[in-house]
Amino acid sequence: MQKQTMLLCSALLLSVFAPASYAAVGAVDLTASVTGFVAIGIFVLAYALVMMEEKIHLRKSKPVLVAAGIIWAMIGWQYVQSGMPAESEAAFRHTLLEFSELMLFLLVAMTYINALEERRLFDVLRSWMVRKGFSYKQLFWITGILAFFISPVADNLTTALLMCAVVMKVAEGDKKFINLCCINIVVAANAGGAFSPFGDITTLMVWQAGLLNFAEFLVLFVPSLVNYLIPALIMGFFVENRKPAALEDDIELKRGALRILTLFLLTVATAVAFHTVLHLPPVLGMMTGLGYLQFFGYFLRVTLPGSLARKRAMAEREGDIERIRALGQVVPFDVFSRVSRAEWDTLLFFYGVVMCVGGLGFIGYLAQMSDLLYTQWDATWANVALGIISAVIDNIPVMFAVLTMQPEMSHGHWLLITLTAGVGGSLLSIGSAAGVALMGQARGYYTFAGHLKWAPAILLGYVASILVHLWLNKESFSVFGVS
Repeated sequence: MQKQTMLLCSALLLSVFAPASYAAVGAVDLTASVTGFVAIGIFVLAYALVMMEEKIHLRKSKPVLVAAGIIWAMIGWQYVQSGMPAESEAAFRHTLLEFSELMLFLLVAMTYINALEERRLFDVLRSWMVRKGFSYKQLFWITGILAFFISPVADNLTTALLMCAVVMKVAEGDKKFINLCCINIVVAANAGGAFSPFGDITTLMVWQAGLLNFAEFLVLFVPSLVNYLIPALIMGFFVENRKPAALEDDIELKRGALRILTLFLLTVATAVAFHTVLHLPPVLGMMTGLGYLQFFGYFLRVTLPGSLARKRAMAEREGDIERIRALGQVVPFDVFSRVSRAEWDTLLFFYGVVMCVGGLGFIGYLAQMSDLLYTQWDATWANVALGIISAVIDNIPVMFAVLTMQPEMSHGHWLLITLTAGVGGSLLSIGSAAGVALMGQARGYYTFAGHLKWAPAILLGYVASILVHLWLNKESFSVFGVS
């Protein structure tokens, strides 16, 4: 009950932070009206249902989708009554455009990740780690380090799920070790995602908004590394140095796996080039990259019969019956089946949150809270506080709120909010998509209470990463505007 009350209070706090759909508030001030108060209440209720997803088994997209529709319907009615329907329509369309760019970007990235998963790239990595017979202490550090370095490309959620699958495979039901490893993986994945536009939705939002260029994120590498290493070093002392039973799990890559990985990297390079050189939205480069994958998918389909014939002939010569049976079950690669397997619940949840927050901001709360956070408070303290709040609320609405407030901040402060929103979610298991996902994947092993026990160590890493950024990148705090 105490946890639920804390979540509700935090959701209410965020609703007050809510931004406008763009920098200016609506023409009609509804902050003190019944519409404004009801809208806040609806958002609080919807977010409370989101936070209780694990208990009530209601997908998180459902309440925010309905809440967004009700909030904007109330806004539309007020503006129709005031004879200004065009203003509310323009505000909604602007918010929808911002979401659409992010959604298409994420959809392409998810499609590539799903394609690599279907081609068994992640399974092969997991199989290699299992067969090596690493000790628990080695596995703790290997999964953490891999999570830190894979998440900047594959995103923190996918990376955390992959590393958790490895731990669950070899840990023999050891609850203490699995819990420690999952905490380590969540912290590492979130920290690794903070220094790359592709590592987390929040960093992607900052990059697409044009507030920081691609290379500037890399200066967060050392602070992010500190954020991961400090709690990892503390937790590492409590990991037993024994070996699990060896497992045989030999998996073969499917045809085209490494070429799809190359195309994914080329797609990322295309998006960066479009944004940096041509000053076009990165989503254009990502959608172009989806075309790369479609062409390669066509190549895989038309060459599949010949490839199967060669492999079957080889298996027949070797008398490998299992191989022949497996070849008979091969299905052609289908790009659109990979698109359909994207995390649609996450994408729709993202839509609902963005629309709710955009609507609440258009009502008029932005001016009030922007003045409190970034005028009456110092920007450094405001950004540090928002990072801690993101551990309870989730970093997506927090970052969207800050971006649409558009406070006058230096590059150093924009980097700071990128860092704090990205790694602040590691403080609690519910604070990031990676943590929530692992609570489901390692149910009964990785829990809210188990993560909370190590919150002081994680907080120490959070504070240290901020101090390292303030010291290491102090020159950036005197630079304003986008370079």
